[in-house]
Amino acid sequence: MFRKNRILVLLLLSLPLQGQDVDHEEPKVRQPLPSAREIGELPRDGGEEFNRLVFEASPYLRQHARNPVDWYPWCDEAFDLALKLDKPIFLSIGYSTCHWCHVMEHESFEDEDVAALMNEHFVCIKVDREERPDVDHVYMSFAQAFGRGGWPMTVLMAPDQKPFHAGTYYPKTGRGGRPGMMEMLPQVAKQWEDDRANLLTQSNRLVEWVKSQNKPSTGRALGKGILDMAQKGLMSGFDPRMGGFSQAPKFPVPHNLRLLLREHAANGTAQSLQMVELTLDQMRKGGIWDHVGFGFHRYSTDAKWLVPHFEKMLYDQALLAMAYTEAWQVTGKAEYAETVEQIFTYVLRDMTAHAGGFYSAEDADSEGEEGLFYFWTEKELRSLLAEEDADLFIDTYNVRRRGNFRDGASGGKSANNILHLNSTLAEIAARHGAEGPVILARLERIREKLFAAREKRIHPLKDDKILTDWNGLMIAALAQAGRAMDRPDWVQAADRAAEYAWNALRDPKTGRLYKRSRGGKAGLQGMLEDYAFMAWGMIELHQATQDPRRLAAAEQLCNTAIKYFWDKDHGGFFLYPSDGEELIVRAKEVYDGALPSGNSVMLWNLARMGRLTGRVSYEEHAERAMRAFSNEIRGNARAHTQFLVGVDFFQGPTYEVVISGDPMDPETKAMLKALSTGFRPRLVVLQRPPGEPAIVRLSPFTLGQVAVGGKPTAYVCQDFACLAPVHGVQALLMALAAKIE
Repeated sequence: MFRKNRILVLLLLSLPLQGQDVDHEEPKVRQPLPSAREIGELPRDGGEEFNRLVFEASPYLRQHARNPVDWYPWCDEAFDLALKLDKPIFLSIGYSTCHWCHVMEHESFEDEDVAALMNEHFVCIKVDREERPDVDHVYMSFAQAFGRGGWPMTVLMAPDQKPFHAGTYYPKTGRGGRPGMMEMLPQVAKQWEDDRANLLTQSNRLVEWVKSQNKPSTGRALGKGILDMAQKGLMSGFDPRMGGFSQAPKFPVPHNLRLLLREHAANGTAQSLQMVELTLDQMRKGGIWDHVGFGFHRYSTDAKWLVPHFEKMLYDQALLAMAYTEAWQVTGKAEYAETVEQIFTYVLRDMTAHAGGFYSAEDADSEGEEGLFYFWTEKELRSLLAEEDADLFIDTYNVRRRGNFRDGASGGKSANNILHLNSTLAEIAARHGAEGPVILARLERIREKLFAAREKRIHPLKDDKILTDWNGLMIAALAQAGRAMDRPDWVQAADRAAEYAWNALRDPKTGRLYKRSRGGKAGLQGMLEDYAFMAWGMIELHQATQDPRRLAAAEQLCNTAIKYFWDKDHGGFFLYPSDGEELIVRAKEVYDGALPSGNSVMLWNLARMGRLTGRVSYEEHAERAMRAFSNEIRGNARAHTQFLVGVDFFQGPTYEVVISGDPMDPETKAMLKALSTGFRPRLVVLQRPPGEPAIVRLSPFTLGQVAVGGKPTAYVCQDFACLAPVHGVQALLMALAAKIE
């Protein structure tokens, strides 16, 4: 697997506008596309006004439908044409909420001169990285090899898909040492004509080198010390003042926090919990949090969590909700539970489709300017609020007359403010001569008023495609938090989304997952992350509802992943299935970046499914997966924290509890509720109704675990060694606390 400089590259991602000393015009406001009927009447190439991307479902591809560039989606037709015309391919990869993707489109792809060069010398292909993570991963490896990774990603390659040049953002003309399209395109075209043999020789060497990085390096089993190694690695990069594990840019990376909570639970390490709390506290106070409408922005461009990259991603909401839920379970701090509630308020209000699935993202830009939707000026606040309320809000959220936002285009300050907190509630209350609860109530009334005012603004673009993998994460987050905090409405939302996914994002004949749905139409072949993340969601939903259908769904997803993605020779899972489109490299990924890898989540799924079903094959696959990546994990444990969450569970000790009895019996409910409280990351629970229920077929070891004496009964096992059955909540908790020798 290609790893060189991967952490830095994936942290940098697409460069944010703030703090960049680059002059450019802001992207213009987009014109809406014609209706579906009108699109259906267009010629195959899009006609005079559009290109072929007008027919695509992806909002990102459709954003480029009016470009004068003769774009193709990723398809055989484009590669066949490149071969026929003997032209290289210009591949551009991005996503709908990427600010610098919008900038490059406006500066280069909308420009007639640039488009003329692209159309003359290249066959041009546009890819949505969220729809084709396999293509994105392969060519990101090459971009990193050229020293430039991130989005927008620009790759020039031969018709056989082998790249000979890769980079990121290119303006129309060069500036600041960065080459421009008008210089780069003719130069590459000349090389293709005059020096092609050398170009292709270098390309072949690069392809072979990247393939060599994907060769297996199976090592010895991971020991207990690997968790300590990761904890020390995270500690070495920790910001003791503002939290987080880097300086600028600063990403949340919730799996770092979740691993530290497990390390704290296992070893009582105070420093691990301190790192988690400081990070969660500072993020929640900073500008990365939307203090008016809720939800987290993508990442912070500075070390203080103040100036965010303003896009909002569904997966960030899900993963951060899990981190705050688990922190609440460990500490009991009400502010963590409140943050979870507000994240879900945002998601269920703004990111939920009528059918129950969840939309992907909201853009950073509105009206052609990044962050504009979220800014406030002191003048605007005073025009909307009564004087005392304005004074309170301005003081609380550090609003300044001259603004606190450094505009990237001018390099100076505007009157715009990013809301953030510096003071404690007690300090604010003292300054305004009122009790804390009174101040909180006033601030909430003000927030509601400002939210109503903000709703009248032009909203950022919503990427309304429903991605299978990200929906799996949100199902998991809602189910986990709903179970922990006794919020049946959240569990119900997770269950509704799961029902939607099972019906709309899966082929009913084959059981295979689709990648995405938009406008009621599902499509694209599911990738590893789709199976891994959706199985995670189904496992969490089963734990919250004890509905055997959800455990059966998780089992089917894990089995399908093993059938089509598993590396039979070396262990671990490939990114795309054995019957999928063959790319120049069939890669495996285990690095846990902003999103955890499919292999990391599958390890956790397999370990938990082994305990839930008693099927040894899941344990065996989990152990082989750990060995497959063990050398890489040892080389940089802190970069694989979700993988180590799975290792922590696998190494145990784990606790398997079966509650046998009528599910409507108050005592059964009381015992299940008792198991939902507290932080027990190595616990799995099964509820066995009387008779021969479906759970017995899924988990055969529950066959003999029946209610004793007609009373709800708990069977507590540790790593498959069981205590005598017990009755009642108190006896159950005592059995959980006992050490089984």
